Amino acid sequence: MDLFSPLKLGDLELRNRVVMAPMTRSRANTAAVPTAEMVDYYAQRAGAGLIVSEGIAPSADGLGYCRTPGIYNEAQVKAWQQVTSAVHGEGGLICAQLMHVGRVASALNKPEGSETVAPSAIAARAEMYTDQKGMQPMDEPRALALEEIPGVVEEYRQAAVNAFEAGFDAVELHCTSGYLPAQFLSTGSNQREDAYGGSVENRARFVLEVLDALCSVQGPGKVGMRICPGNPFNDLSDANPQETFEYLLGEASKRGIAYLHVIRMPRGKVDNIALGQRFFGDRLLVNESYSFEEGQAVVSSGAAAAVSYGRPFIANPDLVERWRRGIELAEFDLSSLYSPGPEGYTSYPSAS
Repeated sequence: MDLFSPLKLGDLELRNRVVMAPMTRSRANTAAVPTAEMVDYYAQRAGAGLIVSEGIAPSADGLGYCRTPGIYNEAQVKAWQQVTSAVHGEGGLICAQLMHVGRVASALNKPEGSETVAPSAIAARAEMYTDQKGMQPMDEPRALALEEIPGVVEEYRQAAVNAFEAGFDAVELHCTSGYLPAQFLSTGSNQREDAYGGSVENRARFVLEVLDALCSVQGPGKVGMRICPGNPFNDLSDANPQETFEYLLGEASKRGIAYLHVIRMPRGKVDNIALGQRFFGDRLLVNESYSFEEGQAVVSSGAAAAVSYGRPFIANPDLVERWRRGIELAEFDLSSLYSPGPEGYTSYPSAS
């Protein structure tokens, strides 16, 4: 068993164990609609056993960065249909990562009429890029009222309905990087005193309700979740991430979801990989700067079912084939990671 071996994860049949990790590339248009460049980009990388898309907003309120896509209206769904059709035409699988940024947002990057919302009215002490004014402080969010939270859960459910209508093979809940689900989980960003705050059971309630909503659409075999306990990105903090995620993963594992996608943090407060193995041993995707050799080792040992790679896929659309044939990898251009247009996006050639 190695990275080139097939794998069954829930209802998904992967032709290899090299997963393309989700990467924001900021190539959607200003209406959060995927572009023709995005069709080419994903199709070029369809040799992955599974592509996990860039983060996709389940609602206009869920947007926060410039030029990122949504999946909450008809135009977006139709545009995503072109992406998934192109990936399937190359024999690939693609999963929609659903990403509500919550308080990690600037109003300059959001459509008119949308809001920045969070569990509590606590601004993230960080900045983000805007096309209009460069780096700007993140918005102070409005705290969601108790009666509003079911509506946000429903936005996720509808986003999953839309994703499957658009032809995605699965959906992944983005539950790290300081975004809305992580904000509910963490004591630093969640200071509620109702059923969604305080105890670990209450702080995990939103995430588990969203997972249940996603599973209700086409079953748990087409649902994954991505986590990184203890990740401080976007001003996230939690008093006891070990306790928080032990509870969350214990409950999530009961749902029978297809996989858990874990980002390792070698110097973090929690051994994320060990925690993932404990609850999702045979359904574990591991991520963060794994070399090809490391990936081969963790898969062959059974420590993980598959490995997801981000940066190597940027300049190497045919990454799996390059590794299979022992071809040296190309380096990507850092300056074009988030810039509009095809340069540094779809311009990287295959080796053959």
